Amino acid sequence: MKLLRTDSNNPDFVELVKQLDADLAIRDGDDHAFYDQFNKLDAIKHTVVAYNEANHAVGCGAIKQFETGTMEVKRMFVPLEERGKGIAGEILKELEIWAKELGNDKCILETGIKQPEAISLYKKSGYRFIDNYGQYAGVENSVCFEKLLKH
Repeated sequence: MKLLRTDSNNPDFVELVKQLDADLAIRDGDDHAFYDQFNKLDAIKHTVVAYNEANHAVGCGAIKQFETGTMEVKRMFVPLEERGKGIAGEILKELEIWAKELGNDKCILETGIKQPEAISLYKKSGYRFIDNYGQYAGVENSVCFEKLLKH
């Protein structure tokens, strides 16, 4: 597997995010419009796309500056047929390395309670539950995590 650091203009990233949004529209139902407003792709400068041996895009993720020293993990997705191969974990590790290189000491993220595979990934990757932050404060279907990055 190859990991490519790129930005939100990468066509493979854009295509994977379309698949992610279609999946989330089904999972989130009536709540989708609320979450969708916080997931625009404009000007995400730090994205990672994973490619398999056939050079086919098999996953993506992004980080976005949240506040000084803190990056927010966004747009993590691996298509159903590619899951269970460790792709998301590798993407997440690369995003954390990049966040550290950019001078950050923490990553935070939000995911939905209807995404148990995402919650499992983040727990397994060393993230811990935190109170819902920012726009997710008080949102019952959201769970938030953080991970301190080792230097």
